[in-house]
Parts: sequence; structure tokens; C-alpha cells
Amino acid sequence: MSEALLLVHAGSTWFMLGLVWFVQWVHYPLFAAVGHDSFAGYEALHTRRTTWLVMPPMLIELASSGLLLWVVGGPLTWVGLGLLAAIWLSTVCWQVPCHTALQAGFDAQLHRRLVLSNWLRTVLWTVRAGLALGLLVAGDPT
Repeated sequence: MSEALLLVHAGSTWFMLGLVWFVQWVHYPLFAAVGHDSFAGYEALHTRRTTWLVMPPMLIELASSGLLLWVVGGPLTWVGLGLLAAIWLSTVCWQVPCHTALQAGFDAQLHRRLVLSNWLRTVLWTVRAGLALGLLVAGDPT
């Protein structure tokens, strides 16, 4: 069981790693090029579509992290879960409020806050991906 769990965990984490780096380097910076007249509608559509894309792997990552803690245990799983908690906290406290406010229209200061605050998630997911790979390479300890 824990080998499959390690694969699911690593897969969901690495999916989110690729996505967050794409968002950080390409997607969020391009918000400034959308144009003021059409930005509110663009942001609303972006938020709706992005939620459907990111929520399943984020929930799978969360569930598999909890199961890893229960099945495998160890300090790396605790660290990974702590990093994931920080990612979720950042999402709820910074990214979601920025996106919600941007639905009223483009604001350069909010956009800058969104891009800068997303670096935290980008770094945390990068570290998590390394941990997930380490756990996967170490194999099934049970």
C-alpha cells in the first residue's frame, strides 16, 4: 500500500510543482497584459477554471500527506505536511484574497502582491517536491 501511496503523493506534488512554476513565471505576469476593460471578466473566468484544475491535485496531495504520516511516519513526512500547511495558509490568506479583489478590475498593486506572495508557495512546493522524491526513492519502508 505505501508504495502506491508514495507514487500518488509524489505525482500530485510534482504536478503542483510544475503548475506553480508555470503560474509564477508565465501566467501571473501576463495578467498585466490583459487590459483594464476586460480584466474583471478575465479574472473571474481564470479563478473559476483554475479552481477546477488545482483543487483535485491539492486535495489528493493533502490526503496522501496525511496518509503517509499515518502509514509511514517519520520526520520527513512531518516536515512535508508542515510545508503543505504553509502552502494552504498562503493560498487562503494571500492568493485567494488577491484574486477576489482583482475580480473588481486590474490593480497594479494587488497584482504585484499576488506575484510576490506566490513566491512563497513556489519555494515551498519546490522543497516539498524534493521531499516527495526523496521518500519515493527511499522506497516502501513498511
